[in-house]
Formats: sequence, structure tokens, C-alpha cells
Amino acid sequence: MPIVLAPINKPVKVIRIFAEEKTKKHLESLGITINSQLTVLSSSGGSVVCRVKDGKIALDGNLSTKIMVTE
Repeated sequence: MPIVLAPINKPVKVIRIFAEEKTKKHLESLGITINSQLTVLSSSGGSVVCRVKDGKIALDGNLSTKIMVTE
């Protein structure tokens, strides 16, 4: 499922990222990689705020539909 549909405050695992290589590299530098764990803190209007490791990251609606996760 896309991260925008992930349950709030429940850890999920990234299984696939449908984005250009440049975007994938940027996400990797932020800690979002295949098999990484993250937690969705809030989701509103397609935008998602999630906890990755010890930080929080906001993803816009476009990007949040391209990151696939599983519970």
C-alpha cells in the first residue's frame, strides 16, 4: 500500500519506491530505503509526516503515493 494509506502510529516497512533515481538517492540520504522502518505520525490531504529513525520527515502528496509499505 502507498504510505499515504498506512495506519497512523504503527511501524511499517518500506518495500518499494517508485521514483526517479535522483529522488531515490535523496530519500536514501534521509533514511528512507528499501526495508527501512518508519512510522506515520499524521496524514492529511495526501501529505504525510513520518518518523524515520530519530527524525521527522514531511512528504508531499506526489511522493507519498510512490513509497510502498507493508505492516
